[in-house]
Amino acid sequence: MDQMDKIGKYEIMRELGTGATSTVYLAIDTFSKQQVAIKLFDLKYLRDANQAKVYRKLLMTEASLAGKLSHPHIVKILDAVMDGDVNYMVMEYVEGSTLEQYAEVDNLLPISTIAEITYKCCKALEYAQYQGVIHRDIKPANILLQGETNIKISDFGSAAIQNQQTTQVSGVGSPAYMSPEQVKELPLTHQTDIYSLGVVMYKLLTGKLPFDASNNFSMIYHILNIDPPPPSAFRPETPPELDTIVRRAMEKDTAKRYHTWDEFSRDLVRFFSHVAPAQNEIFDTKKFDTLRGLSFFKNFSDVELWEVLRISEWRKIPESTCILRDGESGRTFYILAQGTVRVVKQGRLLSLLHHGDCFGEMAHLSEHDFKRSTDVIAKNDVILIEINPEVLVRATTGCRFQFGDAFLRMLVKRLSMANTRISHLLADQNQTEKE
Repeated sequence: MDQMDKIGKYEIMRELGTGATSTVYLAIDTFSKQQVAIKLFDLKYLRDANQAKVYRKLLMTEASLAGKLSHPHIVKILDAVMDGDVNYMVMEYVEGSTLEQYAEVDNLLPISTIAEITYKCCKALEYAQYQGVIHRDIKPANILLQGETNIKISDFGSAAIQNQQTTQVSGVGSPAYMSPEQVKELPLTHQTDIYSLGVVMYKLLTGKLPFDASNNFSMIYHILNIDPPPPSAFRPETPPELDTIVRRAMEKDTAKRYHTWDEFSRDLVRFFSHVAPAQNEIFDTKKFDTLRGLSFFKNFSDVELWEVLRISEWRKIPESTCILRDGESGRTFYILAQGTVRVVKQGRLLSLLHHGDCFGEMAHLSEHDFKRSTDVIAKNDVILIEINPEVLVRATTGCRFQFGDAFLRMLVKRLSMANTRISHLLADQNQTEKE
């Protein structure tokens, strides 16, 4: 195997890592020239026929998700080949490392980063749940980190998939991260992933597992019977809000645990609204939640909103700042995330725009060189979402379509308002002439 330079149509570049049953390689798709990660399964290690059967089933489960889960925070499965001795899966290549190294006492991430990572996991797993998929093996080793807070969840091999005819494999998952119902081998819902993500949060905050057990039996006893100390017991600067979130995610009784991913992510957003005002940075959690609430983006899917987040710049603008000037050129357009702006022509106030409104888009929509036709001035402190059309051009078709649709809705609204104004003016004029 060491001398291998090709698997199927993929050219092997180098080995990325190796596990008990598989080796992962960095490879190039010779057709698309795209870098991919290939997980090559070595069934020879599994002499035991029963075990080989279990692993083959895990493999088929993950392979069956190829193309099904398309989300910016889930590792995409591009292809899978099950062919006697050669069994491999092709995934998008994610440069970065897993969260394992950041779950150690001497290498912990900042608290706000942990909250933001958890929020993105909530959103990704909520998306998976809508696709009928429960992960069942959420742990730091299955979450990849790129840059500061960008994550991708991987290894859906243990996933439970609704409407699948096969019986589930029991005993998958990592004991330390298993929910009480998983330990008891009861039927599982998405709440098992909520529990496991709570344990991940605990480990990222403290570098410790909530249950300090010397073996699996002792671990299972703790999971079923013992309430762990709050994260702040080990990391005193942990805010009480996060202690509460972790405790609720890890409730043994599913009736007391978060029922939905939305409840879990809402509490994280609330945490940020308490913490964030003190900081100048706008966290992705806050940005995503803001976009979700703006009328301009009401028809965008979650996946399209993450894309908007990626292609936009967010700026805090103090009161009275002139944002656009009459006569200047520029094609950037803006959406108000917070605050109010005044639209002014030669000193006369034409209109006020509020959060969710868009301005500057005429320059983007017109073909020729466009000069701004009004001044736009911040009436109070505002937060602007700034979008450069040159970046938007490179967005996915779905995302661009949603912008076109939003512009259309907005222009129709403005036209009808202008028509109403004109008809009022004409009515006034007729009245005056009659008198």
